[in-house]
Order: sequence, then structure tokens, then C-alpha cells
Amino acid sequence: MIAVTGIGWLTSKEYGCLISKVNETHEGLGSLYSYFKHKSYFSSPVKNFGRFDAISKMTCFSTALALKDAGISYSSKHKQDIGIFGANKTGCLESNLNYFQDYIESGRILARGNLFIYTLPSIPLAEASIHFGLSGPLLHLLFNEKRIPSLLSFVGDSITGGETPSILAISAEETDAICFVLKQEDDISPGMNVGLQNVIAAAGETYTFDEMINAFKGIV
Repeated sequence: MIAVTGIGWLTSKEYGCLISKVNETHEGLGSLYSYFKHKSYFSSPVKNFGRFDAISKMTCFSTALALKDAGISYSSKHKQDIGIFGANKTGCLESNLNYFQDYIESGRILARGNLFIYTLPSIPLAEASIHFGLSGPLLHLLFNEKRIPSLLSFVGDSITGGETPSILAISAEETDAICFVLKQEDDISPGMNVGLQNVIAAAGETYTFDEMINAFKGIV
């Protein structure tokens, strides 16, 4: 069986770790980055964080929270066999629009290369993988409906199928993000965790992000 050992989430005003029952407010992504470094949610500075697009920032924040919730320490120099799979509503559409708008404003000659970097939907996952030292498989997915339950089911099946013993499942938008740490139950040390099927059921019964977080609080 697969268990969820950590769940980290954030919005434009709040963040939390569900299993360890952390729930805090914040004043914006800029100040949150400094706070995360100070509190060692980030064990080292995130390279080029200032140029990240919004989804890449949200991906890194939620990953840090989920790993903290699961009690997993990390280092970019110490690779861990952990995969990272992500799904969101529109891929990297907003970053593509920003790049194309910059191209138009530059006279259709060239646009800024730092904007171009984020015109692939897998880039936020790649940035997180590099910083957190994840050496497992990386995959961006799109689902027509029930995105988070579908993502969790896909990740669970991938672990059961032998892809890797642990995978991070992330849904990150520009305004909110959530990350789950999934592991084979046999590999879990004694401690707090919740069954994957319970998490999938709670996610499937909710419609807004806040409703989903409240539903998860009821099962952890």
C-alpha cells in the first residue's frame, strides 16, 4: 500500500504542513522566501530564485513544506531516489504569454532569455528537482477532470509499478500550490501518515482549494 507522509500547501496569504499541523499567514512570496531561508525550510539558497516565474516559485515553496512535513532533509549535493510529478490547469500558458508579449514589445526581433526558460511546463518541476536533489523520474501531466485525485492515483500506480520508492505529487498554480510526499508503506518509519486512498477520496469531494485543505485537515 501507498501512504502520504507529508503535505505542504500555500496560497497568496497562507501556508502550512498538514500532517504536522502547521498553519501560518505570510505577506507575499518575496518575504516568504527570506523567511523560509531563515527557518531552514530551504537548507541553502535557491539558485536564480528571483528570476523564477510564479509557478516555479510556488512549486519550490510547496515542495519545501511537504518535505519538512514528511521529516525528509535534503541537500542539492546529496541526491535522493525521489521522483517528482506535477499537474496543473494550463501548463505554462501564462509564462508563454509573458514571453510572447516581451517579443512583441521588442519589435519581434528577440525576447529575454530568462523569460524563455519557463515556456515548458516541466521547468518548475526541474527547478525543484535540482534544488532539492531529487534523482527520480520527472513528469508533467494534464488531466481533463479531477486533476488532483487523478494525479495522486497516477503517482500511486507509478510507485506500485516500481518506478521509484517515493514520488512528490505537485499541483501548482500562480496563486496556490500543494505537494504530497507518497511512499511505499513498507518503507515508512513509524510516525504520522495517512493512507493514499483517504487523501484521494477527500480531494475528490471538494471543489475549491480552500475546501480541499479543510477536507485534508479532517483526515490527518
